[in-house]
Amino acid sequence: MAGQQFQYDDSGNTFFYFLTSFVGLIVIPATYYLWPRDQNAEQLRLKSLRRVHGRCLWYRLRLLKSQQSIVPTLKKAALLVGWAIFIFLAYKVSKLDREYQEYNPYEVLNLDAGASVSEIKKQYRVLSLKYHPDKGGDEDMFMKIAKAYSALTNEESRKNWENHGNPDGPRVTSFGIALPAWIVDQKNSMLVLLVYGLAFMVILPVVVGTWWYRSIRYSGDQILINTTQLFMHFMYKTPTMNMKRLVMVLTAAFEFDPRSNKEAIIRPTDNIEVPQLIRELGNINVKKKEPPFCYPYSLKARVLVLTHLARMEVSENIEEDQRFVVKKCPALLQEMINVGCQLTMMATSRGGFRAPRLTSIENCMKLTQMVVQGLQEAKSPLLQLPHFEEEYLRYCISKKYKVRSIQDLVSLKDSDRRNMLRFLGEEKYDEVMAVLGSFPHITMDTKLQVLDDEDSNNITAGSIVTVTVTLTRKRMAEVFEKEQDPQAPAEEANTEEQGDAAKNKMKVWQNKSKGAKKAAKSKKKKLTKKKPVSQQQAKGDKAKQANGNVAGNELAVVTKEEEEDLSDKGSESDEAEGNKDSPSERDEESDKQSDNEGDEIAGDDEEEWEALQQSIQRRERALLETKSKITHPVYSLYFPEEKQEWWWLYIADRKDQTLVSMPYHVCTLKDTEEVELKFPAPSKMGNYQYSVILRSDSYMGLDQIKPLKLEVHEAKAMLDNHPQWDIPETEEEEEDQEDSDVIEESEEDDEDND
Repeated sequence: MAGQQFQYDDSGNTFFYFLTSFVGLIVIPATYYLWPRDQNAEQLRLKSLRRVHGRCLWYRLRLLKSQQSIVPTLKKAALLVGWAIFIFLAYKVSKLDREYQEYNPYEVLNLDAGASVSEIKKQYRVLSLKYHPDKGGDEDMFMKIAKAYSALTNEESRKNWENHGNPDGPRVTSFGIALPAWIVDQKNSMLVLLVYGLAFMVILPVVVGTWWYRSIRYSGDQILINTTQLFMHFMYKTPTMNMKRLVMVLTAAFEFDPRSNKEAIIRPTDNIEVPQLIRELGNINVKKKEPPFCYPYSLKARVLVLTHLARMEVSENIEEDQRFVVKKCPALLQEMINVGCQLTMMATSRGGFRAPRLTSIENCMKLTQMVVQGLQEAKSPLLQLPHFEEEYLRYCISKKYKVRSIQDLVSLKDSDRRNMLRFLGEEKYDEVMAVLGSFPHITMDTKLQVLDDEDSNNITAGSIVTVTVTLTRKRMAEVFEKEQDPQAPAEEANTEEQGDAAKNKMKVWQNKSKGAKKAAKSKKKKLTKKKPVSQQQAKGDKAKQANGNVAGNELAVVTKEEEEDLSDKGSESDEAEGNKDSPSERDEESDKQSDNEGDEIAGDDEEEWEALQQSIQRRERALLETKSKITHPVYSLYFPEEKQEWWWLYIADRKDQTLVSMPYHVCTLKDTEEVELKFPAPSKMGNYQYSVILRSDSYMGLDQIKPLKLEVHEAKAMLDNHPQWDIPETEEEEEDQEDSDVIEESEEDDEDND
């Protein structure tokens, strides 16, 4: 009876197969994920951005990092060593001999498969004489020949070979373990146990535990959980938060505490440099004893943020810490916005909560813009541009130009703009125009509707309102091109003039036809009988004519077109009266009109259905499609890392200072983006005035506010008895209902014929 046998690899051949597979599973994915990307492509990208972003801090730091970094070289060297080991093992495996071969008696006797019995016997005689041990032959080879001869001539041996692959019957199944035998040798048992114990009982638990305890300290956005709780406490405690208080709460984040984040550093020189910066900044609430604002890490982070906003020069050590703090600020402010939205939702759903005011959330957005651009809140947005200094702003805000924002600068004519910026040379002016041309110009279109409703344009109390906002992003350079192209407005004016002329021609032609109709109608009026007019009525008419000539003249002008329309209707009605023949023809006309109305309603329903299906498909594609968050690099002179253009989009009630819909962070706006904002309609009927607000998280002065009018109607009453709910219980009831319907239709036809 067959059995099983396990044995270790004494020769070490199968171990090479295992080792080759193991190394390949590590090297191939590591090469895909860790091989440095094409450095030439990154250099070309930076070269293309040099004309616009050459003066930005992040651009200069990126160039230095690419020149000094040796990490890509080390990665390449490690991966090449791994591939060399993999290729060596694969070559070693290809040279190993095959130990397990299928037994074939025809090959042993040097015969073709299917040879006859006579050929087998003849070949056996020849080989047995050659390899017989008595005649000096090989005894092992003779035994193989005898076994092969028996397998092909003996019926029992032949059946065993055909069924089990061996003439002697089923053999013991042998399983080889791809590990060398010395691992289980008794001499090496203590060493092997020690290695296994270190690997699986010490190293693995330590690695997994370290990863786990680090990961549970952070949220999904890589913000410390303690920081999120801190923000929630202070936003709930202070619903209306001004900018100074907001900076204090921001810089109290545990990301800046060396006890919670090893990247944060407290230097011995901070005791000298930080107080000096405090004296230069002025009043920053140093004496405030409320924790954690009074802690040294919080005070240092606050000073670094304020010096960044004031664009003050600091020492090298302080500058390095300042870059670390400034890099963290946008993500922390986004977390503050998320916390504010959560508190607003809790206050709306549960009640009893103090929701943050709209100004607090908008201040978080404004502070993000300020940190990215390195500007204080009261400073001019024009300081975002290169070569603009405080002393040059007096040329811009003069009475002649009155340029106070980026939009004002763009709307100027090229000649006026060049004259205003005459303090800049030609090269500097070209650079300013290149940077200004890279700024975003957003067009925002809104569409208000109630999805999944019969009447999508009717907003009822408590319904879910969907505002579809389509954002289109263009460069400011395209706005310049439109303003500088004088042919486009001329062509538009010509087309408008042609359209007006065509309209006038149509009006003349219509007046002729209507004049003819008027003449015909006046002839008919002469034939009609005139009513007698009394003397009092005549006197009253004369008095009216004496007192109201001016009013009559004005009314004549207004009612001229109405008389023409009435004359048209009168002529059509006269023709219709003249063509009336019989009641059957009138029925046919009414049927046609009802059919046309039904077709129009069906067409409207089909259009609404198609629009609904398209919106559902767009939403499904948006859920399945993952768009890249790399949009357009932001021009920021003092931000230490590359920042992408992102936006916040939300609906707010600026009168009550509340959020209507939660802010949506638009991170994928390259050219066009469609965003759906949903919110419940008010429970009371009436007209409401909301605002759709678009705010940049990178640029100051490019925010947009668009009014949104909402007319809320009374909700439809629920129907208790609807025809589609009257489901007959049996087939007999269905037949009776159909018969009754036929009888009613026949009675209606008889009444119409009568």
